[in-house]
Amino acid sequence: MKMATGKVVDGKVVLEGVSLEEGTSVTVLAKDEEGGFDLTPEQEAELLLSIAEADRGETVSAEEVLGKLARRHR
Repeated sequence: MKMATGKVVDGKVVLEGVSLEEGTSVTVLAKDEEGGFDLTPEQEAELLLSIAEADRGETVSAEEVLGKLARRHR
């Protein structure tokens, strides 16, 4: 997983200091008027743990998650 910052220029996200392969899927978080969000110490610890797990490759594919959700809603 990579993390990058950038700006919208002419309707496109332009990253600063990193390049990604064509077709790479990305998630974009945009600041709102409040400029960010607050986490409790517990939420921050959980987020950092989740990022570390992802960095180690301990992830579940989207297909697996969607399959489990589909089976629950039958």
